[in-house]
Amino acid sequence: MSIANKIAGHLLTIEAVSLKPQEPFTWASGIKSPIYCDNRVIMSYPDIRKEVAANLAEIIKKNYPEVEVIAGTATAGIPHAAWVADILNLPMVYIRSAAKKHGKGNQIEGKITEGQKMVIIEDLISTGGSVLEAAEAARNEGANVLGVAAIFTYELPDSIKNFTELDLPFETLTNYTTLINVALEKNIIHENDVNLLKEWKENPREWLK
Repeated sequence: MSIANKIAGHLLTIEAVSLKPQEPFTWASGIKSPIYCDNRVIMSYPDIRKEVAANLAEIIKKNYPEVEVIAGTATAGIPHAAWVADILNLPMVYIRSAAKKHGKGNQIEGKITEGQKMVIIEDLISTGGSVLEAAEAARNEGANVLGVAAIFTYELPDSIKNFTELDLPFETLTNYTTLINVALEKNIIHENDVNLLKEWKENPREWLK
């Protein structure tokens, strides 16, 4: 079994991901979605979180071998970044969504140096907006951001466009297409749900309108 299939199966089993094509969720943005992903749930399952961290470490070693510091996005990326940094024996920092309004006004917590090669860890990628903002913040502080490693991507067209525009590569352990296939194998969804789920990925803002 591939890593992507295995991780997708874990996310479904622990209900970090829920698929409800007939009873869609509403995201904060107002988008209707047949999927809801909350990878914070992984923290509560020691064996799975270790497996996720180990595989994130492997894709970082493979795709970003020059990495010198691991960064986590606040807040969901922080625990995974800590576990991965521990495996790789690397420094770790985390990046806030905005600078603090008190104290030193830090946006990045921890120590980075000019030109330090960084990989940012995110729990999931939808449009990529939050992690790309984190990457820009890190670059502004002098980091050399090599790329992003995440657990899951919705594979939305906007994410591909946004990462390309910022010239930032990303790698994920699993993805929306794999998740649908595994969910079908596990009888979590039915064959007649598949087209509906695929239609959403191609144009989420217009889905069900």
